[in-house]
Amino acid sequence: MVKMIFDPKLYNVVILGFTFMFVFTAFQTGGMIQKVVLQSIHDEDTSYEGDGYISLAIIYAVFAISNWIAPPVISFIGPKYSMFVGGITYALFISNFLYPLTWGLYLASVLIGVGAALIWTGQGNFLTMNSDSETMSRNSGIFWAMLQCSLLFGNLFVYFQFQGQEHISYHSRMLLFGVLFGICCLGLIFILIMKGGGRQSVTSLEATSSSPMSPKEALVRSFHLLKTPDMILLSVATFYTGIELSFFSGVYGSCIGFTKRLGSDSQKYVGISGMLIGIGEIIGGASFGILGKKTNQYGRDPIVILGYIVHMISFYLIFINLPEDSPFEQTYAPSYISSNVYIALLCSFLIGFGDSCYNTQMYSILGSKYSDDSAPAFALFKFVQSIAAAATFFYSNVIKLQYQLLILVVFGTIGTLAFCRVEWDTFSVSHYNVETTDDGEEKN
Repeated sequence: MVKMIFDPKLYNVVILGFTFMFVFTAFQTGGMIQKVVLQSIHDEDTSYEGDGYISLAIIYAVFAISNWIAPPVISFIGPKYSMFVGGITYALFISNFLYPLTWGLYLASVLIGVGAALIWTGQGNFLTMNSDSETMSRNSGIFWAMLQCSLLFGNLFVYFQFQGQEHISYHSRMLLFGVLFGICCLGLIFILIMKGGGRQSVTSLEATSSSPMSPKEALVRSFHLLKTPDMILLSVATFYTGIELSFFSGVYGSCIGFTKRLGSDSQKYVGISGMLIGIGEIIGGASFGILGKKTNQYGRDPIVILGYIVHMISFYLIFINLPEDSPFEQTYAPSYISSNVYIALLCSFLIGFGDSCYNTQMYSILGSKYSDDSAPAFALFKFVQSIAAAATFFYSNVIKLQYQLLILVVFGTIGTLAFCRVEWDTFSVSHYNVETTDDGEEKN
């Protein structure tokens, strides 16, 4: 009789995946429909001045700053309770939509910005604690797939809930955000059943390092890395991932929901769009994350170039398919072609797939190239990405769709070239070292 062996580390990884799946089902669903929902609230109560893009801009701006204060908090209370505190801010943010107040929206946006730094820094620490060199790829793949499932369930609920509604009613909003609040709280419960992850776990983990860095040393090292040529180039690529993150997570769904030529109840397609983005992310994450050893044998640049091509195709289709004023308000304005819901939803899938191409390879090159400075390198990654996302949400309220797409094309082109330059240098050096090791002597 075969005896089943319980693996506590794999258990923690799966529980971590469930935690983020539930918490981000609530947040990402709310974020994608936020602009449309707040417009409906304003239609009912003209004194309400809350704006979805400004809210999201505040979140990412505070998130960027808070990345530098999260490490000492993790060191003090451990990753488990840091994630729990961060998760509470997500629940507070969702609850704000049940009793909408303008000042409450912006206060909740500040709080969740701080909480995002805690939950994501804690996640990275906790995943590392429960992985080794042999299981890191597997565990990252499990976590990525479960996280991206958050784009499926909430958005499916949105589709059925908003179907047939030209205006999102009070009852529909209360039901939707009540369910999302409950799902977020379920994620918090999963945090509490994780094994370990307290302050003592951080202490023991740091004790295994030959030269652990204090938060101050990590900050100094981060600024030193930022001045290096390769990190400057990778920061350009990271900046693009932040721009396109804000576009697909907040702007594009609003464009679909506001385009009335897609149907009087076009808000229902926001949910389907979010689901297809998630499907694209999951397929890409599975292909380039779990099968990373095979896809990386020819270098990371082919995957990033694939993501670039996919994104450029999707941006062109969006340009000709949706009206220029669709990011701002409900519109019946014509586009270059007759607005087609199938093209709009195809672009959702393409955006998600392309995003996974960029992000999986960014994580890969940072983890391998800066293995001795992974904490500062990933801190810079999150910092630059959050700054880009915040800036994008600020200008999304005033810049028409075609100019937003132009910004994406320009930074996507520059960012892809910058990534490829670093990858070509890294790939050449690694193959030179392999040849030298295999032959026992240098090859010219």
